[in-house]
Amino acid sequence: MIRVKRVYETAAKEDGFRLLVDRLWPRGLTKERAAVNQWMKEIAPSGALRKWFGHEPEKWPEFEKRYRKELAEKKALLNEIRKLESEHKLVTLLYGRNDEKQNQAVVLADVLKKKR
Repeated sequence: MIRVKRVYETAAKEDGFRLLVDRLWPRGLTKERAAVNQWMKEIAPSGALRKWFGHEPEKWPEFEKRYRKELAEKKALLNEIRKLESEHKLVTLLYGRNDEKQNQAVVLADVLKKKR
């Protein structure tokens, strides 16, 4: 099972394996408080895509399309997440953005769920 959660929310045992999928470490968050099992920054959107998007809501549909295209080139990383899911049964994709609907973890989770 794949879940999505903001990394700033309190870590819980129910999160299973906690995988941070941001390119940058979340501001003001210690490693202890984040309780991240693994940081996979390579699966995050490229720096160029992230900068282009700039968290502008009107760019979301195009951002999502471009990020899906980037993910199509990262099959080994997607397979690594699937392996973690099979080993741990539950993987929570962690993101830092203050938007629960428009963030890369939501797109990544959708890609992972569709390729079963």
